[in-house]
Amino acid sequence: MNKNYYAILMAGGVGSRFWPLSTQEFPKQFHDMLGTGETLIQKTFSRLSHIIPKENIFILTNERYNDLVFEQLPKVTKRQVVLEPAMRNTAPCILYAALKIQKENKDAVIIVAPSDHWIEDENAFTENVQKAFDFCATNDALMTLGIKPTFPNTGYGYIEYDKSNTSNIKSVNQFREKPDYNTAKEFIAKGNFLWNAGIFIWSVNSVVNAFKINQPELYQLFERGIDVYNTDFEDDFIKDNYGKAENISVDYAIMEKSNNVYVLTATFDWNDLGTWGSLYDKLDKDSQQNAVVNAQILAKDASGNMIRTNKNKIVIIDGLKDYIIVDKDEVLLIFPKAKEQDIKKVLQKVKDKFGESYG
Repeated sequence: MNKNYYAILMAGGVGSRFWPLSTQEFPKQFHDMLGTGETLIQKTFSRLSHIIPKENIFILTNERYNDLVFEQLPKVTKRQVVLEPAMRNTAPCILYAALKIQKENKDAVIIVAPSDHWIEDENAFTENVQKAFDFCATNDALMTLGIKPTFPNTGYGYIEYDKSNTSNIKSVNQFREKPDYNTAKEFIAKGNFLWNAGIFIWSVNSVVNAFKINQPELYQLFERGIDVYNTDFEDDFIKDNYGKAENISVDYAIMEKSNNVYVLTATFDWNDLGTWGSLYDKLDKDSQQNAVVNAQILAKDASGNMIRTNKNKIVIIDGLKDYIIVDKDEVLLIFPKAKEQDIKKVLQKVKDKFGESYG
């Protein structure tokens, strides 16, 4: 296995659309969302380890999840867990991790991958990553894996690529914000738009240089810690300085500003598992099209429901169609699937009325 291959596994999000299962104290990446016996972060770590040495997979997460990481990935070392003392979006933490890796190995090629996505064909994923690594090892390139759209989704950003390019790896014309429905239909009709999956590949030197050029203040802030990275003094420097970083995504910070951006169309099925509805789409269904995780159900005139409980709980449903039913400890959610985007608002109302501990 190539010792120059590294991964930055992004595991700091809260996943509030999966409330009440996903909370600030125990977010979705640390749950077995699919009922497979493995949590999402465990599945992602395993998938990446098919191509990347396990010791080169860095987990980037908020410091409050430090114990959860070691609990679920007991073989990782302290060196591999990069902790954010504050929430500052994806650009600061990626730059911080990249500088640590660059100090350790100037020949490193890195994949940045979310910890909470669903990817079915892991062999195709490995092949795509290998192709991207080969390209980035010999070119000054910032790469992303794009997903071929299957319908006009308004919940994803899009990548517009140069359709005149006949190779598999295409230069990116521009990134497009989440569109309305009609715009999304236009994108798909044009044939050169992909969903932005938030998976990036680059050499460590290319990404650090991109930050140096496009985000000089952010670069200078973290570059000042070069002498202490990968030493016992690193934690103190980060605690003192991380909160000063701008709250900015890696897309805005470097991808949209750089002219050496490329995309490879993924050949694997992908889902960002962003909502209960997206999880429902990926799960097996019973004869009434109910998707069930952990529960034992007795259903009458009930179809199209997403049902999740603690292990083996018996659930009786009569007359419910297209609902999300989630039972977790002190909270029971019974909510229309069609309104799932409002779960974040409901969560805020619950916290306002009953206290922050429920979120």
